[in-house]
Amino acid sequence: MEGKYILTAAVPQNLDICLDIILQGKAFQREQGFIQWTDDYPNRSTIEEDIEKGIGYVVKAENRIAGYMCIDFSGEPAYENIEGKWHSDLPYGVIHRMAFDKAFRGIGLADITFSLIEKFCLKKGVSYIRIDTDFPNKRMQHILKKNGFKNCGIITLRGSGRLAFDKLF
Repeated sequence: MEGKYILTAAVPQNLDICLDIILQGKAFQREQGFIQWTDDYPNRSTIEEDIEKGIGYVVKAENRIAGYMCIDFSGEPAYENIEGKWHSDLPYGVIHRMAFDKAFRGIGLADITFSLIEKFCLKKGVSYIRIDTDFPNKRMQHILKKNGFKNCGIITLRGSGRLAFDKLF
């Protein structure tokens, strides 16, 4: 199944579709009864900055952009202080702002994307990922656990507590 999906760097021409996918993600969160992403974040400039820094990525399904995320290897300052413990001190990739086009929901695209991200990380010499999600985001917590991520504790990001997960592979 993974063969028809690719993970690639987002380019400036992808900005509008990436923003639309993020907006769909915000709406989806609200449909599930919670707000992890506010009206102000992530926004157009967040995605523009990701793309400019080379940390914005898209997953394509049959050449159509199906998802957007940030994959950053420079660390996450908020992860320095954790109420709990990370499973490793190895260099890591952090995933932020993961969202999928609603047309691709329900096909296991998150699982496929995590597999693609792991392969991408290994090509960069990194075999460790950290990620966080909000307490009410049960869907993402389920996806993370299903994909082998372990709960490490709680971090504070942009002023609120988040569940921290990691995975060594």
